[in-house]
Amino acid sequence: MKHIKTVFFLFSILFCLKGNAQQLEILINQALENNPEIQKFELQYKRVSEKVNEANTIPNTEFGVGYFVSEPETRTGAQRFKVSAKQMLPWFGTITSRENYVSSLADVKYEDIVIAKRKLMVSVSQSYYDLYANKAKQRVLTENIKLLETYETLALTSVEVGKASAVDVLRLQMRQNEMQQLKDVLHQQFLAEQTNLNNLLNRENDAAVRVVDSLMMPSEDFEVTTKNLALHPELLKYDKLFQSIEQSELLNQKESSPLIGFGLDYINVSERPDMNFSDNGKDIVMPMVSVSIPIFNKKYKSQTKQNELQQQEITAQKQERLNTLETLLSKAINERISARISYATQTKNLKQAKDAEDILIKNYETGTIDFNDVLDIQELQLKFQMNQIESIKGYYVQSTIINYLIQ
Repeated sequence: MKHIKTVFFLFSILFCLKGNAQQLEILINQALENNPEIQKFELQYKRVSEKVNEANTIPNTEFGVGYFVSEPETRTGAQRFKVSAKQMLPWFGTITSRENYVSSLADVKYEDIVIAKRKLMVSVSQSYYDLYANKAKQRVLTENIKLLETYETLALTSVEVGKASAVDVLRLQMRQNEMQQLKDVLHQQFLAEQTNLNNLLNRENDAAVRVVDSLMMPSEDFEVTTKNLALHPELLKYDKLFQSIEQSELLNQKESSPLIGFGLDYINVSERPDMNFSDNGKDIVMPMVSVSIPIFNKKYKSQTKQNELQQQEITAQKQERLNTLETLLSKAINERISARISYATQTKNLKQAKDAEDILIKNYETGTIDFNDVLDIQELQLKFQMNQIESIKGYYVQSTIINYLIQ
């Protein structure tokens, strides 16, 4: 659990304000406590761990009772019935090997819990950033609608003095309608993503999610240490699997050893009539020791070969997963760099669009304004603002993925 808290801390430092980190922390903690997938893996871990008690057992004790239908006569009398008990014991160390093997399987299940929790933290964070971007875009659309309303007022004034046509006013109104439509669509998308986040938290679908008003592009990127990738839980799981196969082979060697059995037979003998001697009717008690030897041991030799092949398979799978994670890390780093570049470009373009807007306003003061230019500039400004929001969201999402891979 300690390393889970460490990963969360690294997620939270992505935020610029303390309150924002606290809000995401609340959501992540709720998800870790309530998410049914996490509960599923924890129950699987407990179930496998409980098998350790199951492994600490010996074969059933055998009891037998026999009655002589035709009583065999002996010197001391006729045998009437027989009672026997027998207990087979595994070879020395077999039970310990079995417990170690089950414990190694539990270790693998524990890594599943760690991986699931880290993935859940990523999913919650990404959903949160999607909601932030959606809200930010809705605010931008609201601002642009208000801006167009201002231009519409200017256009109506220009129509009155004969410097603009009613067509200009209608075009401005149609543009407002389009933007209102985009805003309404975004609102529906927000509700859908909110449902997704609430499901991750395993709570009511319509529970309100409060997101931060604004996110800033960090002044610098946090350091990426690629050597930590080798310690990723997805790779450690393969190490635990490899170790479980080692324990399986140790258990296989123990189970190929003989079984030792101890038993006791009791035979009831009746007295011989009309005879008097010291052992007349004396019962028979016979202790026994037996050994079960696996002479035909192809089964155990085959299991050894299977274990060797499985270890080779796990080694190949680990290398394959390492290559995949390295590709994901490289892609996330490059996409985060691209997001920063895009943000800088959109910021520059947005400033120039606002400068063009100021020029249009000044032109109106001098008595001339082209409302076609107004719509063009407004469309460009909206595009730059939307792209800027996407760049910020992309930066934080890629940072979350990087944290998942290296921390």
